[in-house]
Amino acid sequence: MGREDIDVSREMQRILVDEGIQVFVESQVLHVNGRSGGKVSLEVRTTAGDQNIEGSDVLVAVGRIPNTSGIGPAQAGVELDSRGYIRVNERLETSASDVWAIGECAGSPQFTHVAKDDFRIVRDNLAGANRTTRDRLISYCMFTDPPLARVGLSEGETKRQGVIARVARLPVSEVLRAQATGEKQGLMKAVVGENDDRTLGFTMIGAAAGEVMAVVQTAMLADLPYTRLREAILARSTMAEGLAFLLSNVPNRAVRPATIRVA
Repeated sequence: MGREDIDVSREMQRILVDEGIQVFVESQVLHVNGRSGGKVSLEVRTTAGDQNIEGSDVLVAVGRIPNTSGIGPAQAGVELDSRGYIRVNERLETSASDVWAIGECAGSPQFTHVAKDDFRIVRDNLAGANRTTRDRLISYCMFTDPPLARVGLSEGETKRQGVIARVARLPVSEVLRAQATGEKQGLMKAVVGENDDRTLGFTMIGAAAGEVMAVVQTAMLADLPYTRLREAILARSTMAEGLAFLLSNVPNRAVRPATIRVA
């Protein structure tokens, strides 16, 4: 959740805590004793002091690194970057003639659907096209319960990039479908350009978040202003219908004072 906005990560933490899951942030594991799958105990240093945690299993998520060490890519003229990924250009060509790389070994975002698009780029380029990875609109889902889905920029990313944007939020509990099914946990969040009304990003925690995100992603790919999606006649009662409620909360454009010129 480190890549998400703080309001999004806090909402996910609240959901997990409500389910009885204890979350420690800014903590350090000091010792692990026992055997995972049997009985284990952890000594953890937290902001509230050292604590002992007992359980049956330990899941360690430390990320992934490219498995390129010791296979001799340099002997084939294939360069690696400083992190060990195969260096490619935007056409996914390596430094060696007629050698291409796709997926995680080439440093692409670590999603199966991105690797699939890498394949399409290489396939089409081999057939004479000129496709690139430039300006891809990449979405992703985290399949928690309820799931989290995002496409495009977060609010924090717009600020770091110096992009002026408007932000709209909506609790999932206000979506009529959620009220009908009782799946009211989560939120929707949209980031819209200040001057051109384009949707820059969308985040959702809630039931069917991935499917709702796909609707927004399609509108973004079509370069539609958010108002077209806000006014769309979406079927009732669906989770996607909540987009109209969300986008109705987008603030109006800032009114700039008129400039008076004196001759």
